Amino acid sequence: MTKGIARQITDTDDRVSGMLVLTPAESKRLIAKAVVAMPQVKRALEKGRVIIANGTTTAFVAEEILGRQVSKYRYAAGYIGEGKLAVTSPELRIESYVLVDGRPVDVSAKEIIQEFEADDVFIKGANAVDAEGHVGILMANDRGGTIGMAQGTLVARGCHFIVPVGLEKMVPSVIEASRKGGILRLKYAMGLKVGLMLVVNATVVTEIQALRILAGVEATHVASGGIGGCEGAVTLAVEGTDEAVQRAFKVVEGIKGEKPVLVEKQ
Repeated sequence: MTKGIARQITDTDDRVSGMLVLTPAESKRLIAKAVVAMPQVKRALEKGRVIIANGTTTAFVAEEILGRQVSKYRYAAGYIGEGKLAVTSPELRIESYVLVDGRPVDVSAKEIIQEFEADDVFIKGANAVDAEGHVGILMANDRGGTIGMAQGTLVARGCHFIVPVGLEKMVPSVIEASRKGGILRLKYAMGLKVGLMLVVNATVVTEIQALRILAGVEATHVASGGIGGCEGAVTLAVEGTDEAVQRAFKVVEGIKGEKPVLVEKQ
């Protein structure tokens, strides 16, 4: 017994820890970088199909893949902003990027998903995430919008379904939350009436998974919120070898100052 305890101490005594703070925009950039580094995404970009569905977090993913700036507001479909539930005007909205063998093609997501095979990748952000790894996606379209169009095909065929979502969107239970909405059920709403689609079988990438992918550290969500631009921020404790923790700090320091996503006036 004593030898076992001694061995455990020896095996872990080279671990160090640190504390990181990420604003929502910095989290989106971090998560986007991690999504692009995932093996299944790399494979699909080399040979396969990738849909980057509309959203603000996925706009960051698009930037990382395409190597050019993408308007986060115009790439959104629905969003929560200026105190209400809203959608980007259709005339301003950028269509979802569809890539075949890493190159953008002029084909709609609705068309290309009919050709999806098991190794193809669908990337879609979310509006809620819980500790069980469930995510929720708000729907202002009464036929389910993008997620309503895609989810059945993705699940039926076993395609890669990746959901990048920041911990600022943490809720106690997405399952419970999904029972509370409904466009035709709600009597009142600040902005648009919506439903919440429950997704239980996606590969969810939060800041925790992102830091593991990019730096090889284990992260724990320890606090949320702040002032002076850190409203919605998350504080994370990271643990690992000294080298890994330093790498995590370097990655985060490299994205510090990421500009917040703003509503663009028409």
